[in-house]
Amino acid sequence: MNLSLSELEVLKEKRESFYIYFSAPSCGVCQILSPKISGMMQEEFPELKAFHIDTAQHPEVAAQLGLYTNPSLLVYLDGKELLRRSRAISVGQVEEEIRRTYNLLFD
Repeated sequence: MNLSLSELEVLKEKRESFYIYFSAPSCGVCQILSPKISGMMQEEFPELKAFHIDTAQHPEVAAQLGLYTNPSLLVYLDGKELLRRSRAISVGQVEEEIRRTYNLLFD
């Protein structure tokens, strides 16, 4: 589901936990990484809501968040940005970096 900046602010104010995956249809790495990220998130962190931004259709959203390359990933826990990764994203590293804070909030 796409997300506007105003919707993002509402999620942060409500102290929601979610992630946003930024990609473009012309990005081959984005297409390969997307199912790996979403699969890992669903399996390991089921409480995180998933959002997607197509940067080809909505470049202003990514730019206003300071993201200028694809793929990019933002993870928010309890309304606060926990993780920001772009370009070379390691699924294993992302999982490790989220796990401790996620477990404190949801276990």
